[in-house]
Amino acid sequence: MASARLPSAKPLVIVAIACLAAVGAALVSQHLFDMQPCPWCVLQRLIFVAIALVCLVGAAIPALAGRIGAATLAGLLALCGVAAALWQHFKAAASASCNLTLADKIISGLQLDSLLPDVFAPRASCADAAVSLFGIPYDFWSLALFVLCGVVALRALRART
Repeated sequence: MASARLPSAKPLVIVAIACLAAVGAALVSQHLFDMQPCPWCVLQRLIFVAIALVCLVGAAIPALAGRIGAATLAGLLALCGVAAALWQHFKAAASASCNLTLADKIISGLQLDSLLPDVFAPRASCADAAVSLFGIPYDFWSLALFVLCGVVALRALRART
């Protein structure tokens, strides 16, 4: 009987680094360029952090099931991020207020806005937070990275190196 080969940890580490870099870029945008986040922006930050943590844990586990589980969970979180980015762009940005939306309830329910306010406190309405970077809406940058994370996670599931 052939033994299953352990998938490489490298894709998981790369996804984790990309997600943490995205959160870092968002924090630079917020604190240096005064691009304040709405609840949906903050929720996407949380999803990026969750993907990074899952990937780092999965990369550290020297077992096939751990790597597969991490890649699967990272892929599912990436899908959540895609949904959040699309919702922010097509629905939330058109509304004057994002108070008491799903994103706001998740952030306040986890008390992240009070535990780490510089990172997870929403400070703008969704309409005010609808900004562009190099002519591309900020939420589409986030969307692209979530899609990329999902693709890498899927490939990590299929690879046995």
